[in-house]
Amino acid sequence: MPHLDAAYRFARWLSRSAVEADDIVQEAFLRAFRAFDTLRGGEVKAWLFTIVRNCHATALQQQRRRGEVGLPREHDSPPGREAIAATPDPESASIEQDQRRMLDQLIAALPEEHREVLLLREMEDMSYREIAAVTQVPIGTVMSRLARARAALKLRWLQQAEGEPHAVR
Repeated sequence: MPHLDAAYRFARWLSRSAVEADDIVQEAFLRAFRAFDTLRGGEVKAWLFTIVRNCHATALQQQRRRGEVGLPREHDSPPGREAIAATPDPESASIEQDQRRMLDQLIAALPEEHREVLLLREMEDMSYREIAAVTQVPIGTVMSRLARARAALKLRWLQQAEGEPHAVR
């Protein structure tokens, strides 16, 4: 249970939908509960995130099989937006919100394998070993995907920043 919020955030980033994330986390916790006695070692968070990732993959396969594509809902916002602190200055708050929105869009535009390792490392503060266990790839692959994700995110951020209109003084 201490990893429920982290598992939900991870599922939300994977699925890009609050409703799907709820279903994924519920299924993951049911699977984890059923298989708890098979857990060996102390890396519970990595084990749970592996289950969340597998539940997401299963849900994605089922969705593709059915041929359904969910439409975004107006009240769905990217994860993390609720954590933005209120600032006394409306202009600063607006700028921060725009930057957060742009960052969320840029992260969402990354390939899934890059987005996964970036979120697990930067948002969930998991070690390379834990990320390798969750994604079931070698640590070297985790490191290269993380480096590529960071480089792509930086490049896209700079491109977006250059393309933004600037205020006239």
